[in-house]
Amino acid sequence: MRLPLPQFAPLRHSDHIAEVIETATTDFLAQCLDPEDLSFPVMPPFGSWVQASDEESGNQILGVVYHATTSPIDSVHRARALGLSLADLREQQPQIFAMLKTEFRVAIVGFRTAEGQVYQHLPPRPPQVHQAVYCCDPGEVIAFTESLDFLRTLLDTHGAPVDGLVAAVIRTCYQLRQLERPWLVQAGRTLSLLLKDDYDRLRVILDQIHP
Repeated sequence: MRLPLPQFAPLRHSDHIAEVIETATTDFLAQCLDPEDLSFPVMPPFGSWVQASDEESGNQILGVVYHATTSPIDSVHRARALGLSLADLREQQPQIFAMLKTEFRVAIVGFRTAEGQVYQHLPPRPPQVHQAVYCCDPGEVIAFTESLDFLRTLLDTHGAPVDGLVAAVIRTCYQLRQLERPWLVQAGRTLSLLLKDDYDRLRVILDQIHP
């Protein structure tokens, strides 16, 4: 389905938070960029919106974060409890911050072509490895979610806590839309149609939205 052409805000360099390190048809894995100071990379929230490019086609791939981890770069040695505050870590064990990585997985829900056409289904190809990952501008999310077809794509996501993810995405969009009640009601109606044969699952999702 082709949607009306929304006006997207240009990407800002400060929105560059991560880099694609693994990619697949339905999702991709990204590693957060190391911060300049002694701190842990900022982990994007569950259900938040990000995007990355398929440079060969010019498509901009949009998705939502559904899993995030912080773990040692060295997979052989696990992190251990040190009993120190972040301030103490910076002073006594500054090397710790260079030994950890933060990664997150993104469920793909749609894409925008180089011509500006927007589609709420899986793109022909996901973003390539080593492509930059950006936070979506609120205006982009609002424009993209004018249509709710992406909820069907989200419900078909495999390997993710889908019910909780759908609720988190709706909560995020509702906040970005400044508590736009008609949109929330329409989202609930769309879910009721998509899950008309699974009332228990629908109730679980709606109970988690709690606007």
